Amino acid sequence: MKLVVLGAGESGAGTAVLAKLKGFEVFVSDFGPIKKEYKDLLNAHGITWEEQQHSQEIILAADEVVKSPGIPDKVPIVKALKAKHIPVISEIEFAGRYCKATTICITGSNGKTTTTSLIYHMLKSAGLNVGLAGNIGQSFALQVALENYDYYVIELSSFQLDGMYEFKADIAILMNITPDHLDRYEYIMENYSRSKFRVVQNMGKGDSFLYCADDPETLKYLPEYQNEAEYLPFSLNGPVENGAYSDGTSLHVKYNNSEFSMNIEELALKGKHNVYNSMAAAVAGHVLHLRKEFIRDSLANFQGVEHRLEPVVKVRGITFINDSKATNINSSWYALESMTTPVVWIVGGVDKGNDYNELMELVKQKVRAIVCLGVDNAKIHAAFDGVIATIVDAKSAEEAVKRSYELAEKGDTVLLSPACASFDLFENYEDRGLQFKEAARKL
Repeated sequence: MKLVVLGAGESGAGTAVLAKLKGFEVFVSDFGPIKKEYKDLLNAHGITWEEQQHSQEIILAADEVVKSPGIPDKVPIVKALKAKHIPVISEIEFAGRYCKATTICITGSNGKTTTTSLIYHMLKSAGLNVGLAGNIGQSFALQVALENYDYYVIELSSFQLDGMYEFKADIAILMNITPDHLDRYEYIMENYSRSKFRVVQNMGKGDSFLYCADDPETLKYLPEYQNEAEYLPFSLNGPVENGAYSDGTSLHVKYNNSEFSMNIEELALKGKHNVYNSMAAAVAGHVLHLRKEFIRDSLANFQGVEHRLEPVVKVRGITFINDSKATNINSSWYALESMTTPVVWIVGGVDKGNDYNELMELVKQKVRAIVCLGVDNAKIHAAFDGVIATIVDAKSAEEAVKRSYELAEKGDTVLLSPACASFDLFENYEDRGLQFKEAARKL
């Protein structure tokens, strides 16, 4: 069997190693440069690779192709593969064939990294043999190849879900669906929403689907995606029969005659959006029959996720917060909503079809000044010029931090929450967040 892997990042390199160990004839092709660490990994396993090109003749001779999630379907090589009816799948689909472990799969437009990390923390605290994979941490395929975990907590982006066909989650969690990545979905919201619902495909008796009962887009499509799995809602709007809810002061879980309550003040993660994340994790813990003290302790002592509302430093009374992972409007809405002091807001990057009007009321209430961090900031200026008195532009994280510091007053918060992708000025959102933190710490 000839397997071609397109893209030699974390996902692609891991897939190649697993395929090689399973006896495939493997070829890895990356249209860009391949990082040294991945070249070393491929070489160590005797895998043939190319960079800065796609050799069409070799690729179109494949029996099957695994495509990295960052590669859109509209690129010429993927179109050519589809024209030849060569199956194109995701790393998760491929690795799932060889995975015997219990899978807990989390998707959603916002909150999925935090919820994934929180559930992983909970399972580890309970002493389970667990791996963290998908859109976070080490490649799922590489772990299936080299480790022997009993459980995997897997964060799934819509791009990963798009390439999944036979894969099945044992526990699936859908946090919410709000506009994101619409540039990959022909700017049609329904396409994106249906992509998210792929997380429930192939589920049946004995499986569990956790979903937010307060999310209108989820509720819109839910009736079409019923199967024999148990459906467990979580809500901030009052009691549910089986699942989780909050009454404003406490979080409650009801699951198969078991009840669990915890004061919201005890939760490590603050803010309304994090109550949803904590509820989803608590229900998952109950489905997995974890002891209540493990669930309670994990929700109380979780340290949070890097680049997600991450406190960085306080300089002369000004607090710097890194929320670089906020790459869409909804994420930045949550960030601004949770702020309790005046904000100097760093926003901008590669716009994915943003409607800044959704943030208008929060910006009027909370934002003192805006620093635009991007190559093209016209859309941000168009939305907020005349609404916010001071809007300045910056072309680097260092410049953005310097300008923010000058504009902030003692007691203010400088919030990097870009609402955009990072690829105009940075490698990725992590690079953006790290540069922001470094610049803030140098003040």
